[in-house]
Amino acid sequence: MKPPRNHDSLKILIVDDSEFNRKNMVEILTYEGFNVIGQAASAEDAIQIAHSAKPNLIFIDIVMPEISGLELTKHLQEKGSGEKFIIMMSSLNIESIVIESISNGATDFLQKPFEREDLIKAVEKVERLVEKKD
Repeated sequence: MKPPRNHDSLKILIVDDSEFNRKNMVEILTYEGFNVIGQAASAEDAIQIAHSAKPNLIFIDIVMPEISGLELTKHLQEKGSGEKFIIMMSSLNIESIVIESISNGATDFLQKPFEREDLIKAVEKVERLVEKKD
């Protein structure tokens, strides 16, 4: 068992209506030493957490009830509560969804189900961007 690294530059929020996916991501990221500050099952909860906790990396599932991840991304970018990076996630592998995600302000896109290594690589990519700005 390797000792966890310390990744102080990131505050991560996970938004997914699947409790299984959220718990799995939290487990992986915290094991790797990342700071997961919250998780939300809905866009409404995500907006409240983002406003109060000010994460700088948000994972957002595209397909969610009531407000889609695409709409949530657009809202978060328009309302802007500080600099944040967004990684969209979906089991739908449709090019137009990836393009719309990026045009709405997403930094990256992860195809579900994703491997542990893909999740870590995506987070480390954002971590490098955050550290460059500091």
